[in-house]
Amino acid sequence: MKLVARRMFGCAIVGGCAIAAAMTLGLGPAAAQDKTYAMKISLPTINDPSFVYAKAYAAALEKDSGGRIKPQIFPVSQLGSIPRQIEGTQFGSIQCALIPPEFFVGVDERFEVMAAPGLVDSLAHGQRVAADPAVRKLMLGLGANKGLHGVAMFMNSPSSVIAKAPIRHLADFKGKKIRVLASPFQMTPIARLGATPVAMTLADVVPALQQGAVDGAVGGIVVWTPMHFADAAKFVTETGQPAVFVMAEVNKAWYDSLPADLQKIVDADAAAQQAAIAPAAQDIVEKARQGWTATGGELISLPAAEQADMMKTFSDAVAEVAKAKPPLAEAYGIVSDAARRTQ
Repeated sequence: MKLVARRMFGCAIVGGCAIAAAMTLGLGPAAAQDKTYAMKISLPTINDPSFVYAKAYAAALEKDSGGRIKPQIFPVSQLGSIPRQIEGTQFGSIQCALIPPEFFVGVDERFEVMAAPGLVDSLAHGQRVAADPAVRKLMLGLGANKGLHGVAMFMNSPSSVIAKAPIRHLADFKGKKIRVLASPFQMTPIARLGATPVAMTLADVVPALQQGAVDGAVGGIVVWTPMHFADAAKFVTETGQPAVFVMAEVNKAWYDSLPADLQKIVDADAAAQQAAIAPAAQDIVEKARQGWTATGGELISLPAAEQADMMKTFSDAVAEVAKAKPPLAEAYGIVSDAARRTQ
């Protein structure tokens, strides 16, 4: 009897385990479908094309994932300086960052090719270059071995030169100290115009203009207007150079942890919003231009022949800089070829 009882009890245990296992397996896919994934989206700006992209991307992700991805946007560097945002995205405290590619040079120096002056001649041209398959393959693949998964790139705005005294001709650059980013792609072309390039963060530009440490600065009208740079300088020369692109980079470990269907949504929604950003970007740039003149600022264009001369000077200088480093030269060749094809 005891033996029979033990056998019956053993069967009950085995049967119970089997039922429990079956229930667990049955709940597995449902549990996976119910799991949610937090997604912090970080960017250094607000009310510019990057911010518009972030909002549209977040809305699309939440909708298309059925609420399984929960995006939250952190503009104006709420999660730290640009270097801290990049590190956070590499190591996982931030799931997505929208930052100009040249700031990722510490990850891979080829990121800075998109900031090469003379590459594109308009906002529309820049969007075509960003959408080129060869350029997307190159740029979105950079950083894959450093914790990054690229999902999109678009042109945010053209650059201009803000200055205390008007720059109406190329000759007006001579002898002036012009703020640029600390990149040979920006420093060398400005030097070729006879100016002295001064590497400086954006936060230091207004006091530097006010104190005379620099005579002008390279940047975008989508920054000059909303951040009230007119308090320091009234003249903006619309060189259009360099183009300001933005990368949408996702933490690779977070991306790899997603179910396959959500990975497809992250990639597809990023690409869709890249394609959709062009009209919004153009509208924001135009409103910033109107806002600048409304506050008493002046917008200046170089004479057509001088603009063409400037573009050639910039292109020649950038080609020489790239030639010094074979990986950079190869990347620049891919991007510049795309720029010619899409012009």
